[in-house]
Amino acid sequence: MLKVKAGDLDRMGLLFQRYHRQLYGFLYHMTYQREAAEDMVQQVFYKMLKYRHNFTGSGEFIHWMYAIARNVLKDQGKRKKLAMAASSVEDMADWIPGSTNIEEQLERKQAAQGLQQAMGRLSEDEREILSLSRFQELKHQEIAQILNISEGAVKVRVHRAMCQLKEIYTKVER
Repeated sequence: MLKVKAGDLDRMGLLFQRYHRQLYGFLYHMTYQREAAEDMVQQVFYKMLKYRHNFTGSGEFIHWMYAIARNVLKDQGKRKKLAMAASSVEDMADWIPGSTNIEEQLERKQAAQGLQQAMGRLSEDEREILSLSRFQELKHQEIAQILNISEGAVKVRVHRAMCQLKEIYTKVER
């Protein structure tokens, strides 16, 4: 990013190649809308290019990128609770262990629907912290820097969000 800041704009393509999937995953798990997430990824990279002069290089690039992504979410009003697209159920089914047996595939799909519904009922903050920790697989220290909170606060929030998700999920499954 420092090279982009210095005027080597061709390096922005390399950053896009490295980070667009990760960024898309975060934005998708916040909105559950594929097209909206794709549009927001483009907006994030546009803003990174537009505001490249603000990148100091004192922190990690990924933290700056996620800060911009969070602002894009706020700007677009996408942090509000959104109806989840039915197609995202198949994506969530991949996280639930199973085999190629038809019955087990159906069970996986039903479990994924329950998980998706439960995720949709979480608060925006809970969904965000779970998206960063579980889906993006960021370390607590990295999440703390992105959210500008202590590492201990991240651990507590992740734990509480997981407990809340479990509680909601068990109610959905009944």
